[in-house]
Amino acid sequence: MSLTKRYSGYTSYAYLDADTDYKVFDLADELARVEPHLVPLSTEEEARAGALVERCPLVSLHEHLGVFPAHIEETPEYVRHGRMATAFRGLAASHWDCVFDNLMDGICTIHSRSGWQWDDVLHDLGMRLCDLAHQDFVIHCRRVADIHRAHDEGRVALVASMEGAAMIEHEVDRIDLLYGFGVRALGITYSESNALGNGLKERHDGGLTAFGRKAVERMNKVGMLIDCSHCGDQTTLDTIEHSEMPILLSHIGARALWESNRLAPDEVLEACAAKGGVIGVEAAPHTTLTRNHRVHDLEAFMEHFEYIKALVGVDNVGFGPDSLYGDHVGLHRTYAANLSLKEAHGAHRPDQAYEPVEYVKGLENPTEGSKNILRWLVAHGYSDEDIEKVMGGNALRLLGQVWA
Repeated sequence: MSLTKRYSGYTSYAYLDADTDYKVFDLADELARVEPHLVPLSTEEEARAGALVERCPLVSLHEHLGVFPAHIEETPEYVRHGRMATAFRGLAASHWDCVFDNLMDGICTIHSRSGWQWDDVLHDLGMRLCDLAHQDFVIHCRRVADIHRAHDEGRVALVASMEGAAMIEHEVDRIDLLYGFGVRALGITYSESNALGNGLKERHDGGLTAFGRKAVERMNKVGMLIDCSHCGDQTTLDTIEHSEMPILLSHIGARALWESNRLAPDEVLEACAAKGGVIGVEAAPHTTLTRNHRVHDLEAFMEHFEYIKALVGVDNVGFGPDSLYGDHVGLHRTYAANLSLKEAHGAHRPDQAYEPVEYVKGLENPTEGSKNILRWLVAHGYSDEDIEKVMGGNALRLLGQVWA
C-alpha cells in the first residue's frame, strides 16, 4: 500500500553507460535539498493520517517530477541535452499514488530557443517514457484503473501532461497524436497566446478562437482532459462553456486573496465548479500568497484552499502544488523570460508587498507536499470523507468522466 512503496532503487538511465551515452550532471538531493519540515501531529492524529494514506488513492493534479541540477545555473545546458532524470527516489518517499507530471514545460528548449515546439515536446516526452519503460515502480498512467493499481501495489501512476497546446499549431490531429503517445491532460494555452486562445500574460483576452473551439471538441472526443490554469479569464470561461466535459484548473489560486494574473477570479472558479470541474491549488514560489500570509508557506497555500472550498464546495477542489526536485526559486530566476513570470504576476502593487523566500516551507518538493497537505488537513479537523475527496477522490471522479 501507499505507506510502503515498491521501489527497488532504480535511477534514471541506468540501462545506459554514464558519461559515454549521455552527459552526467550533479543533481539536486531529492529528499534533503533544504531542511525538511513536517507538520506536527499527535499520536492519535498520526495514526489517522497513516490510515488515510493506506486506504485512499492520493492524486496530485500538477507537479514536475524531473530532477534539476544541484547548481541550478547549469539547467539550460542540462535541458539542451534533452535527458531529464525522474525523481524515483523522491516519489518512493512520497504519499502520492498518482501525479500529473508536466515534464520540462516552458523550459523545453532542446532543439529551439523559444521552446514549445513539436520536436521539443516529443523529444522530452519520448525520452522520459523510455526511461520509465526500463523500470517497474512508476506506471505510465493512461486510465483510471492504473491509479487504483498503483495504490494497491505501492507504485506511482504518472500522468503525462502538457501545460499549453502551442505545439499543435493549427493541426487538430496532433491532439490525437499526443493522446496516442500517452498524454492525458493538455492546457489550452500557456501564459502566451496561441492558435487556440489567449494566455494570462495578455492585456486583452479575446477568448477561445474558432480553432480553439475545434480543439476543445477534439479533446472531448478523444478523452483528453482540458486544463486552463494559464489561460486568460475569458478564454477559460469560453472553454468551460464550449466543452461538453468538465475541465481542470490544475494549479491555481484565488485572486480574491492576492491580486495576480496567475490566480483566478471568483467568476472563473465558480464556472469551473458549476460544470463539474476540479480546481487544484498551486504552491509554486510566490504564487499563492495572501494579505494574511505575505511569506509564502504552507499556511498561505492552505488559505487559498479554504477560500476556494468555501466558494465552490468540497467536491470541486484538490491540490496541484506545482513543485519540483531542485531550486525552484533559482529556476524562476534563470528562466524568467521563458516562464513569463513578470507578466503572469502582473504589475507590482505597494499594498501587495511580500517577503521573498528561497523555497516554500512545507511544500519544497512533491514528497514533502504529499505529506504536509494531508497532515495539515488532519491537524485542522477535516473529516475523513472530506480529506479523501480533496486528496484524490474529486480528481478520480473527474477522470472517470473525461478519460476514454
